[in-house]
Amino acid sequence: MIKLKLIIFYTVTLLISVTKIFAQEKNLDYFINTALQNSPLLKDHQNQILSSRYDSLRIRASLLPQVNGISNNIYAPNIKGWGYDPALTNGGQISALVSVTKTLVPKSNLENQFQNIQLLNQSVANTGKISEQDLKKNITAQYITVYGDLQQLAFNKDVLDHLQKEETILKQLTEKVVYKQTDYLTFLVTKQQQELLIKQLSIQYQNDFATLNYISGLNDTAFTKLPDPAIDLSNLPELQNTVFYRQFKTDSLLLKNNDEQIDLSYKPKVNLFADAGFYSAFTYQGYKNLGTSFGVSLLVPIYDGKQKKMQHDKISIAEDTRKQYADFFTKQYNQQIIQLQQQLQ
Repeated sequence: MIKLKLIIFYTVTLLISVTKIFAQEKNLDYFINTALQNSPLLKDHQNQILSSRYDSLRIRASLLPQVNGISNNIYAPNIKGWGYDPALTNGGQISALVSVTKTLVPKSNLENQFQNIQLLNQSVANTGKISEQDLKKNITAQYITVYGDLQQLAFNKDVLDHLQKEETILKQLTEKVVYKQTDYLTFLVTKQQQELLIKQLSIQYQNDFATLNYISGLNDTAFTKLPDPAIDLSNLPELQNTVFYRQFKTDSLLLKNNDEQIDLSYKPKVNLFADAGFYSAFTYQGYKNLGTSFGVSLLVPIYDGKQKKMQHDKISIAEDTRKQYADFFTKQYNQQIIQLQQQLQ
């Protein structure tokens, strides 16, 4: 029986030790990686890029001949001279056709559409990278806050430990009338204030730790000791190479692509069409009205009230707005770097 109790004791001790070891593994990288895996926003960006593949496939599918079944069935009665003019309606008509159409799209137009999809993917990818950086920054800031709470708590517990040791000595000195009783009571008030401060810091630590779990997407109520964040200062990349500035470049290319699309949309459009089936008004030998037709349609834009120029002007305004945002971001970025360098110095 004694041996069984010893085995159970050592097993529980071992489990507690293992639990502590795993708990200590919750460092900064753990919370960052967990947050990146759990973030629905980052998954949304990834799914947007995946779904854009179907946009490319739809463009390619639109180049193939489009086949449709068409049926129009009309009856226009003429009773005692009352009704639609038979010369226009033929009394009615029945049609059951299979229609095939194909739009001839210039190569430049196709390249423009595919480039637009590619640029949109780049924009979504950049947005995802920015969201990822923001998430890492928030997790790191909250981790440092929790780690600071833990350091404050440990420091004040150490102070309380010294006060408790000092209390024993002062109590003996007070009993021997070596130390004033009023000073001893003042000391006890200080000690109680320290105990209250530790409780407040403990609550603050738990709240901040819960917030860290919350923004990391963790459903965990355990409060573990966090290791040092161990953040290394790395060399900053050039502004033009950052993911934040890359978005401005992508937006510029998108505006240029849209501007080219306006010109392409005003080029002549050619459509090939053909149909086959039954089309009859039954005025003469309707059973013979099986046949086919085919042809070419051409659309040439001539005048639209200067809408083309208006669209180009709208793109120009958007490009000017983009430049202003890019210039303002550059000034802010440089100012932040100077400010941070001064603080570090």
